[in-house]
Amino acid sequence: MSEKKIIADNAINMNRRSFLGKSALGVGGMALGSLLGCNFYQKEGSLITKADNPMGIKGILNSPHHPAKIKRVIYLFQSGGPSQLELFDYKPLLNQRRGEDLPESIRNGQRLTGMTSGQDKFPLVGSNFGFQQHGKNGTWISDLLPYTAKMVDELCIVKSMYTEAINHDPAVTFFQTGSQQPGRPSIGSWLSYGLGSENENLPSFTVLLSRGTGRPNGQPLYTRLWGNGFLHSLHQGVQFRAAKDPVLYLNDPKGISKETKRSILDNLAVLNEKQYKEFGDEEIQSRIAQYEMAYRMQTSVPEVMNTENEPDYIYKMYGADAKIPGTYAANCLLARRLAEQDVRFIQLYHMGWDQHDNLPSAIEKQAKDVDQASAALVADLKQRGMLEDTLVVWGGEFGRTNYSQGLLTDTNYGRDHHPRCFTMWMAGGGIKPGFVYGETDEFGYNIVDNPVHVHDFQATLLHLLGIDHERLTYKYQGRRFRLTDVEGHLVKDILA
Repeated sequence: MSEKKIIADNAINMNRRSFLGKSALGVGGMALGSLLGCNFYQKEGSLITKADNPMGIKGILNSPHHPAKIKRVIYLFQSGGPSQLELFDYKPLLNQRRGEDLPESIRNGQRLTGMTSGQDKFPLVGSNFGFQQHGKNGTWISDLLPYTAKMVDELCIVKSMYTEAINHDPAVTFFQTGSQQPGRPSIGSWLSYGLGSENENLPSFTVLLSRGTGRPNGQPLYTRLWGNGFLHSLHQGVQFRAAKDPVLYLNDPKGISKETKRSILDNLAVLNEKQYKEFGDEEIQSRIAQYEMAYRMQTSVPEVMNTENEPDYIYKMYGADAKIPGTYAANCLLARRLAEQDVRFIQLYHMGWDQHDNLPSAIEKQAKDVDQASAALVADLKQRGMLEDTLVVWGGEFGRTNYSQGLLTDTNYGRDHHPRCFTMWMAGGGIKPGFVYGETDEFGYNIVDNPVHVHDFQATLLHLLGIDHERLTYKYQGRRFRLTDVEGHLVKDILA
């Protein structure tokens, strides 16, 4: 079959499919849409190019569903499951009853992982570290987090988070995409799709990775966690690396001048546009936009990654590690610089919190990695007047058990995964500062007040950005998908 014949047949098929798709509901569907105030025939996922929106790429939403409280999110994801019992959820009863078996009335037959389900006993264990009350409301914070303790009046601490996932990969995937199964768009991709970008020279969704000292060879992370899923590839997260080339394949080969590169892209765009008109594949438009973004990033990325001009007091604020590329502290400083450039969603992943054994020594190192830099990021944003329109989130995929995994000694123990309750904190625009929400039982095993599900957290995050989580959807394989799937409730009590 000739190439012209293939193109002609494809054009006919596309036209037929388009006609049938748009005429299926007929005049009655249009009338219903008018009555409901909906536009059923809005082209989902369509791209608006730089020519239509000089300050970047516009999202599918012409305007937010309601006034937004924030412009951007910095998500400090603590991969591996930080132990809430060593950091935020003070439970003196566990120290009083150390070594006693977890009462069945508390566990109530709840699911365990394969790593502890075979244990004959589940010995209760409290934290080896002290807790003190801080701030105006006397919030309990671990001695492991002295810098976090000093800024507790800026934080909204949610102690009643819960999830269904009990193992790392589905649990992290659930938090980042709203589904335990891979293949869905990540939070940053949904925001890029819905709201677009406010910066034409940087992606709207960036990713930074660091590996902690608590468990350096702990659980890995996969690029699909910041993937676009079934959305256009334009919306995927762009990983910035701690290397000579922060973004892979961004630089030109030797001997290629800027003028030559510009000419290549212009001619390539003409060919791609021709291909798009013939086949109607919107991924072709995504590819054109990606080429143009990469061209502009050749200048913008080195500028934002170069922190040499930061004053000494900033380095002192973030800690000595801030001068070491790839560390959590360095990435927190980069997050602030990306936020200044109006990057909408900045995702930091810090690995190493999966402490099944040797927890006391491991979590002490891990907490030291993040404590000063996390507090510095909040303080830095505040002193620049940016905290009021930025949301900072800190937390992992689940918590840890109140009983020891394996051998319990006077100085050592471990904790298994615990999805039933764990702690996260938030700071910034639209969130009540100096506020603790939710409570767990005296054993730190079950939630007794104000539970917050993963989808509730996601719905609240979208709300702060001006998005109704039930209305930001994408039709794929005959179904309208959304970040919160078919669940999610706005947590109104934590809103300022």
